[in-house]
Amino acid sequence: MNDAAILEVDQTAQGKEFLTFRIAQEEYGIDILKVREIRRYEPPTRIARTPAFIKGVVNLRGTIVPIVDLRMKLHQNCVPQYSEFTVVIILNLLDRVVGIVVDSVSDVLQLRPEHISDVPDFDSSIERDCLEGLGTVAGRMLILLDIEKLMSNVDMGLVPADA
Repeated sequence: MNDAAILEVDQTAQGKEFLTFRIAQEEYGIDILKVREIRRYEPPTRIARTPAFIKGVVNLRGTIVPIVDLRMKLHQNCVPQYSEFTVVIILNLLDRVVGIVVDSVSDVLQLRPEHISDVPDFDSSIERDCLEGLGTVAGRMLILLDIEKLMSNVDMGLVPADA
């Protein structure tokens, strides 16, 4: 086994780090390696004829970043409130930079494989292949999102740059 393979096996055994955040009463987790930065919410510039959950765009140090209100995307009947706790998580996805609006960011947790369960079959607003699993740690249940798959769905309008 080469050094890279040993390192990969060791990292898998140690677990994976997730940034956790809240939307309403639910707690979610996304792969920390997809996160570029966390910013306070500032109203973006609206773009005409986009779905309601695409709030607009912001200029982030010369990069135009689309802002998606994940609360509206996941909870279609949601009328989101914007407060001092509302944050935008800036993500690096599919060679693009995208921001998602959430109610608040909690912390970064490392979950070992034994703390992650498969997603049971049930009807959900989130497509099953967009879920990595359900994480449990210290009595908390986390919905682990495959944020890259979720954000690259056709209805998001965010497709790979080379597509």
